[in-house]
Amino acid sequence: MMLMDLIKKRYSVRNYKNEPVPDDFLNQILEAGRLAPTGANTQPQRIIVVREQNGIEKIKKAANIFEAPLVLIVCADNNVVWKRPLDGKKISDIDVSIVTDHMMLAATELGLGTVWICYFKTDVIKSEFNLPENIEPINILAVGYASEVSELKRRTSRKPIEETVFYEQYGH
Repeated sequence: MMLMDLIKKRYSVRNYKNEPVPDDFLNQILEAGRLAPTGANTQPQRIIVVREQNGIEKIKKAANIFEAPLVLIVCADNNVVWKRPLDGKKISDIDVSIVTDHMMLAATELGLGTVWICYFKTDVIKSEFNLPENIEPINILAVGYASEVSELKRRTSRKPIEETVFYEQYGH
């Protein structure tokens, strides 16, 4: 599948079939994340794979995962993340977002649905999964086969490019 077709196909799935994601699909998704670029190639991503019911119940204390059978908690190791020298900004959110996007697109190519979740209780995730202080949960990627309900609710509207892209100067 061509990249632009893949991008157009992907949407946020909020209703999943009760069907597990095959191990080889999971491995391909994780490999896509591993290959993602990161600042200074520090590779600060730390991904917690959750498929067992016990782990799913832990995540449900912190976030709505829409009954997805596979959940990836995408974290950053703040001890290794690159910092911009000019102002000291840690780019952990950027790095982990690139990793998540690569995994999300890989899942789409495999015929799986995803939803990127940022609305969650970070303190609950840290506690439930015994994360050390330097490991920061940044986002959650729910993965699985989309139900027919999700297919019907698919949203594809986007603003015209003129509202989001500017040449040379903002607003012109």
